[in-house]
Amino acid sequence: MTATYISPARLTITALGGLPEVPAGADLAVLLLEAAAREGVGLRHDDVLVVAQKIVSKAEGRRVPLAEVVPSTRARELASATGKDARLVELVLRESRSVLRVGREVIVVEDLRGLVLANAGVDQSNLPDSAGETEALLLPQDPDESAQRLRAALRARAGIECAVIIADSLGRAWRLGTTGHAIGAAGLPALVDLRGRPDRGGRSLRHTEIALADSLAAIGVLAMGEAGEGRPAAVIRGLEHLAAAESSGERGARALQRAREIDLFR
Repeated sequence: MTATYISPARLTITALGGLPEVPAGADLAVLLLEAAAREGVGLRHDDVLVVAQKIVSKAEGRRVPLAEVVPSTRARELASATGKDARLVELVLRESRSVLRVGREVIVVEDLRGLVLANAGVDQSNLPDSAGETEALLLPQDPDESAQRLRAALRARAGIECAVIIADSLGRAWRLGTTGHAIGAAGLPALVDLRGRPDRGGRSLRHTEIALADSLAAIGVLAMGEAGEGRPAAVIRGLEHLAAAESSGERGARALQRAREIDLFR
């Protein structure tokens, strides 16, 4: 791709609320287009639509009744060590390639998608009141594919070409607190490679790669909120040049995952 990415000087971010509880099989494209219209922004070509992982998982039927989960011996051992419900631990293990660290109330894993995160993304927040203690929600099976499907549905419903980011709030090594991360992306380069570009002094950049999808996910989640705000999506406007931005290869969020052979901390 051509090396034309320029950091935008101005962006607008509008969080979208008013969506109903999302059932399995819901048409997210229609729900999000209606929400954008209600907010008075609509969706346009070259917008970036940031969508909370939870409504994608709900639409894809990723809710699991805990009554149907039988903990393994390993799950019971980890439950004892962490203080977590053994059924939740069993779901974490099913969703993981390997367990990396274990602490009180947390199991850091490499999950089936290659993400390194706490508890494999298994969560019980923002489920309906009747299900908040009896069910758990898993991440989408393939978040990049989910982003591609949603982008295609928006194109089919409204004739627009916008980028889609599926965002989740993750913790970070070395720092406290969570922030939005892109676990799925379509229609934009998730990683922008600026190596070889000159800085202001004319020196060639040697190591600079921008986690563009993560940056946009963080902006979107900041506007959406992370508790009971009821705003599960956001429209980011002002990145019309993204289609011409260079990428370091794969355009999905998988491009952001650090390979094990260059991971100094595993």
